[in-house]
Amino acid sequence: MITILNSLIPVFLVIALGAAIKRFDFPGDGLWQPLDRLTYYVFFPALLLHTLATADLTTFDVWPMAYTLWAGLFSMVGLLMVLRATSNLAGPQFSSVFQGAARWNGFVALAAIDQLIGPEGVTLAAVAFATLVPTVNVLSVTILTRYAGDEPAGFGTVLRLLSKNPLILACAAGIFLNTTGLRLPGPLAPTADILGQAALTLGLLAIGAGLRLDHAYETKGIVLLTSILKLIIMPLLMLGWCWVFDVEGLARLVILLCGAVPGATSSYILARQLGGDATLMASLITGSTILAVLTMPLMLYIFG
Repeated sequence: MITILNSLIPVFLVIALGAAIKRFDFPGDGLWQPLDRLTYYVFFPALLLHTLATADLTTFDVWPMAYTLWAGLFSMVGLLMVLRATSNLAGPQFSSVFQGAARWNGFVALAAIDQLIGPEGVTLAAVAFATLVPTVNVLSVTILTRYAGDEPAGFGTVLRLLSKNPLILACAAGIFLNTTGLRLPGPLAPTADILGQAALTLGLLAIGAGLRLDHAYETKGIVLLTSILKLIIMPLLMLGWCWVFDVEGLARLVILLCGAVPGATSSYILARQLGGDATLMASLITGSTILAVLTMPLMLYIFG
């Protein structure tokens, strides 16, 4: 347990630092929105590109791990669609709950994997990025355009939105460069690496700065429900599918970490762009991030 806490506490301390910086208004509110956009459109795509393009997976059978991640994600999607059919959530509310329960925070996941496992874990995290990031972004855009607006968007509109998503484009480029053997030649690899390292630090700080405790308390019922789905049910689903696909060892631990992390901060950006309930989305991110301080160590201690 001490090892787990020593690995996770630094991640949450950086998030807490971001909250403190925002609380004391340093260096000012004008910083955070441009920083969010820079991280979303430049730093995080660079991190995905570098991780996927340079990962050496030649000695590892990636498919059982990929099948497990997909199965866990789509199991959660099934639960969420049942929730949609049986609850009185409005369309924009449901789109936020969907993102809050289905999307995962890559910043927290990669930082925790790096701290707890090291370079070998980061290599396996590339499988998680390649599997989950494009899939969950396609699902999120589809759900938002279906439920958040006044009327469902057409197929062409959805395709145009997906074709402009920087995370999907970065994953596609990284997978292409890896599978073709091109990798990132010359100075491109260290350049992408430098930008990617900035994504982790700035991303964690931005998570802290984006916490909205007052909003989270006002919607505590939905926040608690979504947090239970994301922080407890999702990792348990992932573990169940690990057993089905016979995934063990470090791969199983990486899958558990990816399932147990809080919701993604990029969900707020997407909700704001596509007409979702952005205020509720901020509350859901806040709730899952705070509760993850307790649930992540417990999940790793019990099942890791």
